[in-house]
Amino acid sequence: MPTTIERVIGREKLIIESGKLAGQAHGSVTVQMGETIVLVTAVMADKPRAADMDFLPLTVDFEERLYAAGKIPGSFFRREGRPGQEATLSCRLIDRSIRPLFPKGMFNDIQVTITVLSADPEHPPEILAMVGASAALSMSQIPFEGPIGASRLAYANGEYIVNPTYQESTDSQLSMVVSSTPEAILMVEAGADEVSEEIILEAIRRAHAANLETIDMIEELVSQVGKAKLEVVTDTAAAEQLEAKITSIINGRLSDLLEGNPDKTSLESEENRLKDEVTESLSAEYSAQKIGEGFKNVMKFEVRRRILEQGLRPDGRTLAEIRPITCEVGLLPRTHGSGLFTRGMTQVLSIVTLASMSMKQTLDTVGPVGTKRFMHHYNFPSFSTGEARRVGSPGRREIGHGALAERAILPALPSEEDFPYAIRVVSEVLSSNGSTSMGSVCGASLALMNAGVPVKQAVAGIAMGLVTGDDGKYAVLSDIQGVEDFLGDMDFKVAGTAAGVNALQMDIKLKGLNQEILSQALEQARVGRLHILDKMNEAISSPSTEMSAHAPKMIRLKIPVDKIGALIGPGGRIIRGIIEETGCSIDVQDDGSVTVGGSDAAMLDLARSKVDALTRELAVGDIFTGKIVRLTSFGVFVELVPGRDGLVRSGDLGDLESEVEIGQEITVMIQEIDSQGRLNLSRRALFGDNGGQQGEGSRPPAPQGNFDRGRRPGGFSGGRGGSGDRGRRPGGGPRPGGPRPDAPRQEGMGGRFQGGSGPRGS
Repeated sequence: MPTTIERVIGREKLIIESGKLAGQAHGSVTVQMGETIVLVTAVMADKPRAADMDFLPLTVDFEERLYAAGKIPGSFFRREGRPGQEATLSCRLIDRSIRPLFPKGMFNDIQVTITVLSADPEHPPEILAMVGASAALSMSQIPFEGPIGASRLAYANGEYIVNPTYQESTDSQLSMVVSSTPEAILMVEAGADEVSEEIILEAIRRAHAANLETIDMIEELVSQVGKAKLEVVTDTAAAEQLEAKITSIINGRLSDLLEGNPDKTSLESEENRLKDEVTESLSAEYSAQKIGEGFKNVMKFEVRRRILEQGLRPDGRTLAEIRPITCEVGLLPRTHGSGLFTRGMTQVLSIVTLASMSMKQTLDTVGPVGTKRFMHHYNFPSFSTGEARRVGSPGRREIGHGALAERAILPALPSEEDFPYAIRVVSEVLSSNGSTSMGSVCGASLALMNAGVPVKQAVAGIAMGLVTGDDGKYAVLSDIQGVEDFLGDMDFKVAGTAAGVNALQMDIKLKGLNQEILSQALEQARVGRLHILDKMNEAISSPSTEMSAHAPKMIRLKIPVDKIGALIGPGGRIIRGIIEETGCSIDVQDDGSVTVGGSDAAMLDLARSKVDALTRELAVGDIFTGKIVRLTSFGVFVELVPGRDGLVRSGDLGDLESEVEIGQEITVMIQEIDSQGRLNLSRRALFGDNGGQQGEGSRPPAPQGNFDRGRRPGGFSGGRGGSGDRGRRPGGGPRPGGPRPDAPRQEGMGGRFQGGSGPRGS
């Protein structure tokens, strides 16, 4: 018999149900909000993996089934494959929230699987998945010190919204995910647009209050269907005895090793030497794994003791001190932009690539967002830590770090209307000693400025750490290095501009943090971020005024919506022809926005002119070079643009009256557009009776003014009168509509012509 718990959280009803689906799983629930439903299951292996394990083998899988949103996968096989970025980030949210709450010494395989069964366009599934994971683990026999609650909170126009819709999150100044126990905060993940630390703290407080209601729902479910928890037995006495022996062998030398050693390689070398000595002494009594675990605990105790009691960090810095920073830009001559950020022994090289809007990433997810214009990719090769390991595709860590930096940079980017480019930044970690994700934020900001992308402000990031003692004493560390991340209690990343925070991510190894620690960490991060921004501004303080010569140039036009078909042509024939001829990219939107891109200025100008000629309204006086498509007894029909022909009567052909053939290119002027839209053309008005016979290559008579030459196979195309005669027709009469000295020069299908009806681009 299914058990259902319902409650309104924020503005929406949250429904948790158990006992209906997946009955063989150790814990199974469905969680629903609106029409979004997720199935969450939890199972645990009967026995531990091995006696020498030193980590919890927890796996979280987030399965996005596109049928949930009524979609068929876009891949060749039309089947879901490897999880996409959004699914991977959802897995990380859940893993980071629940991992600290499993008992130490537990080495059984645990698998939490989330399957999205139904997805509406308003309610994201990841929060439901986090709630479901907590409920499934709490009701099962799996040892778990929960439950936890989770919620998303948005801040917009002075209002805090609990569990907002997709659109509300997109439109907000702050979108934050918070998970917590009844007592403290476990995990925070946020994207923002230069919000203050005060707003962030208030958002966390309100999200925690909402989480308490969710926790009550799960506890009610557990009281009805919960199973007795299995007991995990750990031999703490044996571990303490081993650590005492290790401490005796080391005999105080670990403290000497940690005496202000800023060189990571030297520190690791000395640490390994001590560890080998301990292993050799105790190998007859203990396994290498046990000795290694004991040595780590002894070193962890000493590092933390020195920080808490003496305020001394392994590299000699004070608690709030930042490592030395150097910044460079423009290192790579052929790329569109590059920036090198070095902080201590952490070094990140970021490279920018700009492309047409057609290169936006297509997203195959259950969410309503279909494309992404800005992409940040983070790579972490093995040589960055002096190791040798197999090179593979990006893992969850790389995807998560790349997405965090992407969120931090995104608010600083110009809009598509102001800067019509797809933008990709790749951050290569060249050397790692902590805070590489925040280093990639700084490197990406430098590279974007170097590329000439008009970012609003520079963006920097810093990682904060935490060390706590049994007596409640704690120390917040600025700009943590690798050993402090590994042996500390928190990794709290904050990125933003001088005006406020853009992105936030907090991972902890404790069972929660209070508001006091969070407040101090945010303030210390703010001071550190401003220091880093000052160093970055010494290298480049504003975007370059000129883009790389190798970057594509983009022109944005606006055409009438009813002209889109004329530009694309039957089966895309017309637009493909322009792309092939010019080598430029052309991106057309449903609202008539057209973006033309290319690296060759001449071809870019030609492509723009062709788009304009196909979509603009033709006017009397416009000049085209077109092809003869039909011969009649009274004249010839000339195709000016695809699908638009005009008649040149025999008397208006001039010296070509008896020498025309189909396919021949001739230059003509529009003399008349009748009431039915038919075009009457003339060649005589341009060249008289004797000019232009050399393949349309001679200059028109002097009264026509200066022509703009532009050669094509078979001839050249002229332009209408120069500055002295502009607005006048052949024969000296005024042009209909009067002179238009401000009309821009544009190109038609056959070359350049003066725009007969004013500017068309925007």
